[in-house]
Amino acid sequence: MRRFICSFVLLSTVGTLSLFGQGSQAPQTANAPQPAASSHPVTAFVYERARGIGWDWYEAPPYENSYGYGESLLRFGINQTLAHWDWKLEITQPTVLDAPNDSVSSNSAQGQLGLGATYYVANGNNSWPVDAFVKQAYARYNADTDKNIRIGRIEWFEGLETKPKNPTIAWLQPNRVAQRLVGNFGFTVAQRSFDGIDAHYGEGSWDITTMFGRADQGVFNMNGNPEINVDAQYLAFTKSDWQDHFLWRVFAIGYHDGRTGITKTDNRPAAVRATDHHNIRIGTYGGDFMTAIPAGSGQFDFVGWGVYQNGRWGVQQQRSGAATGEAGYQFLHVASTPWLRGGWWWSSGDNNPNDNTHGTFFEILPTPRVYARTPIYNLMNLKDGFVQVVDRPKKKWELRSDLHWLQLSSNKDFWYQGGGAYDNKVFGFTGRPSNNQSSFNNLWDISSDWQATSHFDVNLYYGHAWGKTVVQKIYPAGQTGQLGYLELVYHWDTPLFSHH
Repeated sequence: MRRFICSFVLLSTVGTLSLFGQGSQAPQTANAPQPAASSHPVTAFVYERARGIGWDWYEAPPYENSYGYGESLLRFGINQTLAHWDWKLEITQPTVLDAPNDSVSSNSAQGQLGLGATYYVANGNNSWPVDAFVKQAYARYNADTDKNIRIGRIEWFEGLETKPKNPTIAWLQPNRVAQRLVGNFGFTVAQRSFDGIDAHYGEGSWDITTMFGRADQGVFNMNGNPEINVDAQYLAFTKSDWQDHFLWRVFAIGYHDGRTGITKTDNRPAAVRATDHHNIRIGTYGGDFMTAIPAGSGQFDFVGWGVYQNGRWGVQQQRSGAATGEAGYQFLHVASTPWLRGGWWWSSGDNNPNDNTHGTFFEILPTPRVYARTPIYNLMNLKDGFVQVVDRPKKKWELRSDLHWLQLSSNKDFWYQGGGAYDNKVFGFTGRPSNNQSSFNNLWDISSDWQATSHFDVNLYYGHAWGKTVVQKIYPAGQTGQLGYLELVYHWDTPLFSHH
């Protein structure tokens, strides 16, 4: 515990020192089309995110489960918006500082003890990995504000097809709906991009979005330049109703993983999985809605989301699904507008490792930390009952605290972690055995996100997990987990020269 706290404080200071002197424009976080303009200057932008992180994973002696390390994510480039075109060229330079070299257990069930160990392994057992690569390079034709097509290397986020006018729905969309299935894995240093094409066609309250892209390397691997043999296709219809108090979407996602030399992560016996060299081809079909309903001195909100999946998981058939329901009430006449929310998540697990059906909900290529803020799990084979409180003491300062009660849906399946394919060497999801147990974890966390100035943000996070029977079977020496970090973000942009 002492090393966890000292490392967290020390590396937070290192992160602070590495921050200044950089500048940034925050990365684009929505797929909504950009407004066209008759003429704009070429703009240079720089974005620096520095973090000091402390992990205290479940105990696995003699390996080090309590450690700290630093991260730096530098993104810079140029862009321009013309009458009917806009384009962007962006380079990213990720760095990990002092990832632990003694936090990978020889016990395969215990595995990597936190994300610091994952960075170390993913970069050839390097504690100080650093690289640079093209993050985005695209051109977009804008026929109108709601009609455009973009081609090149792009960041892409499902669920962010529109920009809601209602402020409650504008918070719910990125925090409770988007990136459950496809995102940029923004919590990591190298993140994820796609080489492909996307398009929007809309008119006022509705939007049709389509995308086809091949995933690029990145996430935990510092070299994000190469493509990997993984691709996704997306089609969605999104509409706003009831004077912007109701937003709904229906969508379909196709996924293909052609990395046939990599052993798949599932609950079949290891020897059986090792012989399955067939492709993964999965279709995901679903929908969601968000609504904000005025009531008394505040408003209720409701969120619903669900999907069904079929296709082929190698030699097996894919049959799986997931759903969530959430509700909340926000006190709008109180100065800090406190917001109390709660909900229930369920995703299917596989109940029979020896049949011809893969029944585990597959999360595709998500940003898992949006829904697992202490990233010791993802949304696969999971039941998650939660409550959360959001409060804003100041306009640009948000406090949030969540409490989760986590169980595995099937005690014949794995405890899953990870956010999908990120190179051609490892599958991208990890699985630890349930040992015929389903009681998994209780988790409490708290965060503070403060926009200190127009260019500078300060974010703090602490999460505490109490491992239950599933964890106890794998880590008998200690079942308490912690994550803490200080994050500093500096973003800046300036026009360079005008185009006429």
